[in-house]
Amino acid sequence: MSKDSSQRKARAELEGYSGVQTFMWITENNITSFNESECGLLEQILAPPNLNLAYKKVRANKGSGGVDKMDVESLKDYLIQNRDELISSILDGKYRPNPVRRVEIPKDNNKKRLLGIPTVVDRVIQQAIQQVLSPIYELQFSDSSYGFRPGRSAHQALQQCRANITAGYKYAVDMDLEKFFDKVNQSKLIEVLSRTIKDGRVISLIHKYLNAGVVVGEKFEPTRMGVPQGGPLSPLLSNIMLNELDKELESRGHRFVRYADDLVIFTRSERSANRVLTSIVSFIEKKLFLKVNKEKTKVASVSRIKFLGYSFYVHDGNGLLRVHPKSITKMKERIKVLTSRSNGWGNARRKEQLKIYIRGWVNYFKLADMHKLLIRIDKWYRRRLRMVIWKQWKRIRTRLRNLTKLGIPKYKAWEFANTRKGYWNTAKSPILSRSITNARLQVAGYLFFMDYYRKVKV
Repeated sequence: MSKDSSQRKARAELEGYSGVQTFMWITENNITSFNESECGLLEQILAPPNLNLAYKKVRANKGSGGVDKMDVESLKDYLIQNRDELISSILDGKYRPNPVRRVEIPKDNNKKRLLGIPTVVDRVIQQAIQQVLSPIYELQFSDSSYGFRPGRSAHQALQQCRANITAGYKYAVDMDLEKFFDKVNQSKLIEVLSRTIKDGRVISLIHKYLNAGVVVGEKFEPTRMGVPQGGPLSPLLSNIMLNELDKELESRGHRFVRYADDLVIFTRSERSANRVLTSIVSFIEKKLFLKVNKEKTKVASVSRIKFLGYSFYVHDGNGLLRVHPKSITKMKERIKVLTSRSNGWGNARRKEQLKIYIRGWVNYFKLADMHKLLIRIDKWYRRRLRMVIWKQWKRIRTRLRNLTKLGIPKYKAWEFANTRKGYWNTAKSPILSRSITNARLQVAGYLFFMDYYRKVKV
C-alpha cells in the first residue's frame, strides 16, 4: 500500500457517537525500525508489523460492519488516510471505542445468543491486542483447556475426555455457567489482567472496550457487566477469566476438560462428583463472581452427559464416543431444510449445499462410532431425495415418462403415476427404490453420509 501520509477529510461520525475515533495505520510490508525491547506493551501492540497482521486477519475474516456501517472493503483506504490520529490518540489515552452493534443468534433451545459486532476498525485494534497478549497468556493456560487456543481443537478436548474415562473416571460434573459472556464481572477481569499486564495503558484500553456499550436497534445501552461476544478479543478474555477456575481445579488435583465455557470435571465415583460440585460452585460464585446454572449443572455417569455435541459410553473398560441424540435431531432438521422444495433452489445448488453440510458434519463427528447410525440416516436421507424428485415430476405424463425411462414396465408406471398417496409415503415405495436407485442418486452427484465417513474415519 501507499505510504502517503496526506490526510483526507474524516468520515462523518454516526450521530450520537461524536468524538469516537476509528482509523488505523496499515502497511503491506513489515519493514520497520521498531524495537520491542525499547518500549512498553502498548507500543508492541501499535507496532506497524502487528497492526498490519491484524488488518490482514480482519480483512480475511470479512464479516458485517458495526454501528458506523463501514464494511471491510472500505477499511483499507480509510485506515491509510487516518494513521497518525489513531496512534497518537491511543498512546495519549484519548481513544474511545465505538459501541458494538447487538445482533441475536437463535439457539437450539429457542433462546437467543447475544452477539456484539464491533466496527471494523475496532476489530483491527482488538485483533492487534489479541496477537500480543495471546503468546503471553498461552504460557499460563492449562493443558486441559482447549477452546479458542492456537493449535488446540474440540477433537483434542474430546480425545482427552475419552482418555479420562478409559483411566477409570466414570462419573462427571457437567458444569453449565449461566450466560457466561453476559455475566463476567469486569472488575474481577481487570484485576486478573493486572496481575500479568503491567502496562496500565493496555489495561485502560481493554477496559474501554468492555465499557463501550451496545446499540440495540437505534438505542444505546451501557455495558457494566460481561464481555461482548463477536470481537477478536472476547475469546482470549474469556479464557483469561476461566483460567482462574482451571488453576483452582488443578491445585485440587481434579481431572477436567474445558472448551470455552463448557466444562466437564471427571471423578471415579458419584460421591466424589457431588463433593466436587458443591465446592467448585462455591468457588465460581464467591471468588469469580460468576453464576452457575443450577438446572443444567448436574452430576451423572459419563454416558448421560453431552459435551461439544458428543456423548460417551464405556465398552470393555474403554471410553468411546457417539453422536448425542440432540445433535442427530439438529442434523436431520437441517437436512429437511436443504431438501425442501419450497426454498426455490435448483438441483445443482441443492446438491452443492448438501455436500458442504454433509462434509462439515461428518468431519466434526468422525471421532464417534456411528456406522450403524449413518446407515439409518442415509436410508432416511435417500427417501427425502426421492420425495423431492417425485415432487418435481408434477404431472402424470412426466411421471410416466420418467419411470418408463428408468426401467419400470409401462403398465406399472401408469398405475404408479396416478397414485394419490402423499409424497412422503410414495417416496418409500418399491417402485421409486427400483427406479431412483441408490447408484443413480450417486451418479447424479448426491453425497451420502456413509460414503464420506468411510473416507475420513480416523
